[in-house]
Amino acid sequence: MTAVSFRYGQRHTRELISAENVCKHYNVDHVIYDLNLESFRSALTRGDIDVPMDREGELSAQIPITYVPARNIIFLSIAAGLCESIDADRIYIGANDVDYSGYPDCRPEFFEAFEQMISKGTKAGVEGHPIKIMTPILRCSKADIVRLGKKLDAPLHLTWSCYNGGDKACGHCDSCRLRLKGFEEAGYRDEIEYE
Repeated sequence: MTAVSFRYGQRHTRELISAENVCKHYNVDHVIYDLNLESFRSALTRGDIDVPMDREGELSAQIPITYVPARNIIFLSIAAGLCESIDADRIYIGANDVDYSGYPDCRPEFFEAFEQMISKGTKAGVEGHPIKIMTPILRCSKADIVRLGKKLDAPLHLTWSCYNGGDKACGHCDSCRLRLKGFEEAGYRDEIEYE
């Protein structure tokens, strides 16, 4: 098993540090690919665009400025190439459609279409053993994800969701708000520190 992360010009590397710590916890190989998506218009890649805080209304009502154009297309393409290189037949991605922030590349139809595309455009697919995209938490609520994590004794205290860097999560960006809501609805206290 190999875990894959991307340093793509995002605002901070706090999420990468968390990914590394989770991989160490499970003794899993971790590969970090360097990309430069800073020219892509997104609050997550451009310092001149503010991350929205305390947005009103339904978080999935519109595609927010934190959407990074084609990010999952790029990430999954690289993961598919790695799968072919190491003879792996599955890509697992932690995308979530139920409580998502309005990202079009976190929907079931996107993953179905992408899996079809790599079945046609890879050696593995052409030779009859296509790479599958596994989305185990796609249809789970954030509360369901927290409950599952607790049931599996996952190191949730090592994870990070905040769009802003720093030693503590902001508690106000969409990602923090969805995370806090999930912990609250699951009946648990989030163990990471907030400002």
